[in-house]
Amino acid sequence: MSEIAAEVTDLLQRLIRNGCINDGTPDSGQEIRSTELLADHLHGCGVEMTTFESLPGRASLLARLEGTDPAAPTLMLMGHTDVVPVDPEGWRRDPLGGELVDGVVWGRGAIDMLNLTASMAVATRRLATSGWRPRGTLLFLAVADEEAGGALGAGWLAEHEREAIRADYVITENGGVLQHTAAGERIGVTVGEKGICWCRVKVHGTPGHGSRPLHADNALVKAAEVVTRLSAYPTAAHITEAWRRWVAGMGFEPAIAEALVDPARIWEGLDQLPRGLAGMAHALTHLTASPNVIRGGEKTNVIPGRVDIEVDIRKVPGQTDEDVLEFFDTALGPLRSAVEIEVMQRDDPSESPVDTPLWDAINRAATAVYPEARCIPTLTPGGTDARFFRAMGVPAYGMALYSRAMSLQQFSEMFHANDERVDQESLRLTVELYGAVARDLLS
Repeated sequence: MSEIAAEVTDLLQRLIRNGCINDGTPDSGQEIRSTELLADHLHGCGVEMTTFESLPGRASLLARLEGTDPAAPTLMLMGHTDVVPVDPEGWRRDPLGGELVDGVVWGRGAIDMLNLTASMAVATRRLATSGWRPRGTLLFLAVADEEAGGALGAGWLAEHEREAIRADYVITENGGVLQHTAAGERIGVTVGEKGICWCRVKVHGTPGHGSRPLHADNALVKAAEVVTRLSAYPTAAHITEAWRRWVAGMGFEPAIAEALVDPARIWEGLDQLPRGLAGMAHALTHLTASPNVIRGGEKTNVIPGRVDIEVDIRKVPGQTDEDVLEFFDTALGPLRSAVEIEVMQRDDPSESPVDTPLWDAINRAATAVYPEARCIPTLTPGGTDARFFRAMGVPAYGMALYSRAMSLQQFSEMFHANDERVDQESLRLTVELYGAVARDLLS
């Protein structure tokens, strides 16, 4: 095992074992455990470090390797330290154990995104101790609260400490999986993301006795129909320029490629794709609605008068909250008058340009490892902290670099799911990628 692989593996294991689980409540996460771990890892390497706390225990760490030329660019490597809740029952190994088995690290956050956060920290430490003195400035930012929207992490920093986190370019999650296409090998670099509009649908009925259900106004029964309608309604395709670039770069057969960029024929193209890829392609071209939480009812013999449904809605770049309201009107039809819609959290979609020096540096670093590959821009259906920097006009990309052992389908299916894991070769490649990009861009 190389020294780099050993170092990043150890750091990742310890981050996983910290168990900074963010359930969305203000007191969860307690990312201070991992900021202290990362600060200890970077101690003595020559970087200036600052810790910020939005609330007690909700800590973010900024490490700064100052450049020699104030006019040169600043590159930020940004990772989050919180993870989503986990049910151990569905896992083959302890999700908070950070076990290393046959060259693979298992645990919550091994893919989303403690693997990248650990790689960024190791790359920063190795650059700082190598004797390299960049013209530009390198920042490493380990943030809290990304898994709950970033209001106590990157969003808080953008509002309260904007000058401290000012950068010209940002690298964060995700991207970097090698894909085999008819046109050759491709590596997706995430340049944009869908916007969220999380909504609470309040379904109203009339309370009554459970022994007399005939003609009852049961909010739970109506809620079941609401869930069915929202999940089954076929939204129209919305084709973006980033999607067109991705389709062109993937080298699909002409008939499939033409269908995938035609809103009227897109299902013809989706039906020709592998299951995992089809799901991703659908998400990146449609407003999606996933009813994920339902709350209601008080007692077995009481007909409920209200049920709440929480729906995860994602907007494609170019879509707005008005499109969300129109979706509810059309999907629910006559049921629309029986519900109230409350927006719980929202963010606009965001996208970065690709004609930047950072894009060129990433492409050079990735193709140095995989010479036959070509980087192509893509979007992610999930939200990331990149949007806070895009809102400030800063190009932000999601990028790592994975070994050939990592397939796109396996990678995609592990986010917020069971059996998250990453191989040590991918960890090593990602550390070296970040180092190569920093040297290229900042020297």
